[in-house]
Amino acid sequence: MNTGSVFNIGVSGLQAAQAGLTTTSHNIANAGTEGFTRQSVIQGSRNPQPTGAGFFGQGVAINTVRRQYSEFLAGQVLAAQTQASHLKSFLDQASQLDGILADPAAGMSPAIQDFFGGVQDVAANPASVPSRQAMISLGQSLVARFQSLDDRFSEIRDGVNSAIDGTVREINAFAQQIARLNNQILSSGNAPTTPANDLLDQRDQLVSQLNELVRVSVVPQSDGSYNVFIGTGQSLVVGSQALSLEASVSPEDPQGRAIGYAVAGTSVSLPPNSLQGGALGGLLAFRSDALDPSVNQLGRVAAVLANTFNQQMRLGQDLRGNLGGDFFAAPQATVQARTTNSGSGVLSATLSDPGQLVASDYRFTFSAGSWIVDRLSDGTSQTFASLPQTLDGVTVNLASGTPAAGDSFMVMPTRYVARDMRIIMTDTARIAAAVPVRTAVTLGNQGDASISSGVVTSVANLPLAGAVTLTYVQGTNEFTVAGAVPAAGPFTYTSGGTIAFNGVEFQISGTPRNGDTFTLANNANGVADNRNALRLAGLQTANTVAGGTASYQGAYSKLVSDVGIQTRESQIQFTAQESLLKQTTVALQGVSGVNLDEEAANLVRYQQAYQASGKVLQIASTLFDTLLALGGR
Repeated sequence: MNTGSVFNIGVSGLQAAQAGLTTTSHNIANAGTEGFTRQSVIQGSRNPQPTGAGFFGQGVAINTVRRQYSEFLAGQVLAAQTQASHLKSFLDQASQLDGILADPAAGMSPAIQDFFGGVQDVAANPASVPSRQAMISLGQSLVARFQSLDDRFSEIRDGVNSAIDGTVREINAFAQQIARLNNQILSSGNAPTTPANDLLDQRDQLVSQLNELVRVSVVPQSDGSYNVFIGTGQSLVVGSQALSLEASVSPEDPQGRAIGYAVAGTSVSLPPNSLQGGALGGLLAFRSDALDPSVNQLGRVAAVLANTFNQQMRLGQDLRGNLGGDFFAAPQATVQARTTNSGSGVLSATLSDPGQLVASDYRFTFSAGSWIVDRLSDGTSQTFASLPQTLDGVTVNLASGTPAAGDSFMVMPTRYVARDMRIIMTDTARIAAAVPVRTAVTLGNQGDASISSGVVTSVANLPLAGAVTLTYVQGTNEFTVAGAVPAAGPFTYTSGGTIAFNGVEFQISGTPRNGDTFTLANNANGVADNRNALRLAGLQTANTVAGGTASYQGAYSKLVSDVGIQTRESQIQFTAQESLLKQTTVALQGVSGVNLDEEAANLVRYQQAYQASGKVLQIASTLFDTLLALGGR
């Protein structure tokens, strides 16, 4: 062993201690830097020098500076982070919707109650013009409430669309930055023994921020670059190349946004359910799972209310003795052809039975000569060989033209019904409070039988051309019918049983005698008749919505309840996910985070190592001086 070896060993120790001090100082300086990963010096002993007396060490070598990074824990943080961001985005929007629907002053229930209170007032005072005017005014208020809620829903939809646009721009910006960092890492000569730690940290931080916007999957490449995929596996970054997303007006729904790849001036659409996780996934889930169903449920209530009220109004008689007409404008379904359709086919849709409506939109796709119909609310699918077809109270027909294979149409039975709802009856005298027919018992009857006032179910044969007489024949226990009506009867008599013909129903009760007669005639001068007004008022509590399972207010209450439950569930899930995110982040920070106490101890340790190595150099210098002195003698 010579003094040169001791001197070299001392120098290697100084270099190792200096590297440790530099790295520790770097850690301390970046303790508050977001995304920074703690670094440590990896060192090992130099190859020993063989001698006749054995192997003598040659000091220390610095192998690399390594990040204290756990890919497993980082993956857990990304998974928890994107789900938390998804839930937060959904919750923020759902809370707005819940606040609107749950507001007792702005909700539909008070407006429905007020309107039918006006109908009941007309039933109590059928000839009163002020009562009739109040009913029309309250109807206008009801329509305004439907339109106001629809406006609020439209505002939320506009906000969602703006948020989607902004999120897509952010995703593109992060993708470009990640691609540039991939290129910088490759240019830096990044290798397992000489990693570009700070650049790797910057890239991982960008991936984390991108993951908050949309679910990210990262596939490390052998050259150190990342390939980044989003959602369910859509490419976003491949090496140093970044693909660009684009949010544009949906080709099948002008109120929505479609997301696709921007390629050579065109947009290649991605399925909405393929972009999961993150803020973008939350916005898309809110639109499909909460907003669209809410708009459709509100429209369904409006459609059924307008339709049933119109139907009953048409069965009545107004102050002038005329048959009733529509009070509300007839609700209309909407069909939107996909803008990329290549055929000439045009579909039409009518609400054939609003009581059977489901709060859903439908996609009709022409394929292989048949129509594939997807109900978007639950994903069920049916195939029809031809049109027209009726499903869920909607009749869809091929109005004109010839569709091409792949052509698609969105059928929206209730989407715009609340927006377009309006009153078309403005003349108070046109309110049909009376029933068009009147029954009577003939004064000379010998029995004690009585007849009900009668109900009209169809006006096809009204008004009557003349009086109709029902005569009881005791020998056959039947009523024969005579008068200016199409052929009807005879009817076997059962006390209290319903007799129905030509759109009129009534009951005869009691014990008639042979030859007893009852008459059915037009309701002349029936200005004080309130029978139809009572039936109009009874619609408020009748189960006319959702296949006869709910009333107007019941269906609206279900809408409020559904949104409230969704909001509460998302709040609970977000709280739990936030807790999970904190736990996984703490676990990752335990490995990768900077501990200032530990770094302070390292400073002292490396300082002492530096001083000791300096002492080695001092001793080596003294030995060298001694050898020179001995050599000079």
